[in-house]
Amino acid sequence: MERDPLSDVLDVLGAQVVRRTRMEAGGPWAFAFPAANRLKFVAVLEGEQWILTENEPRCLMKKGDVCLLGRTSYVVASDPELEPQNGTFLFPERGSDFARVGSGDGVVAIGGSIVFPDENGDFLLDMLPGFLLVGREASGAGAIAAVLDMISKEILRGAMGAGIVAARLADVLVVEALRTLSHDGDRGLTGWLGAISDPRLGRALRAVHREVASPWTVAALAEVAGMSRAAFSAQFSRQVGRPPLAYLRYWRLTLARALLRKDSNSVDEIARRVGYTSQSAFSNAYRQAFKMTPRSRMRVA
Repeated sequence: MERDPLSDVLDVLGAQVVRRTRMEAGGPWAFAFPAANRLKFVAVLEGEQWILTENEPRCLMKKGDVCLLGRTSYVVASDPELEPQNGTFLFPERGSDFARVGSGDGVVAIGGSIVFPDENGDFLLDMLPGFLLVGREASGAGAIAAVLDMISKEILRGAMGAGIVAARLADVLVVEALRTLSHDGDRGLTGWLGAISDPRLGRALRAVHREVASPWTVAALAEVAGMSRAAFSAQFSRQVGRPPLAYLRYWRLTLARALLRKDSNSVDEIARRVGYTSQSAFSNAYRQAFKMTPRSRMRVA
């Protein structure tokens, strides 16, 4: 099976869902949550709720909708005009993963935080917008609905091993949401996920992730994409947010950082594995990107 950029990034970055929460809320309510260096998912199982984020229009989420939140702060509410309370008190650290607010029928929603070891998540979080909605009409809605149903049942069952099962299902939910967003790129999705789904830019991205150590040039990647050098460079930079070779360099160094943390190979071997023919060039690039040397990274790990 060919290695695709999404699988490659999620695998290398070591994404983990560290907490899964469920909220049942009735009546008027609004809760604010601070920005954090994580990826967050919120899914509505029953009813509807508003979600408000910085620099985005307010969004009414209904049953079956899922959203992904980057580093942004956000508010969930029954009414977008309400003054929000501090939402962190709903799910204190080492507290319950279930919260009941108000009375009567309202909304049932689940959430989860996805974190990455050290700063590995920067690669993905830097390229994702603060808010991404996967609506119930999306191409992957059937699969997402099935996963949501299983997560809900596992949380309510409280059976032996339910925490592990719910964690794995949350992993699947995030991948399904990202996969759907990438697949539905023709709906105007911008950024890295949109580039993956673009017929031409996607070919170039798959080539980079498949053969990261190859001596790529802009001209070679443009040829893979079937575009002129100038058009490819301009469209890639606009869509991904980095020029082609800057993206390649950032991914090489991110991959190297992950390998240094868990691989027993030498710095020189890892440098060559990610496409550097000179250990000194690799060390200089690594130090410039991450403010530490590769050997220091190995000692820290």
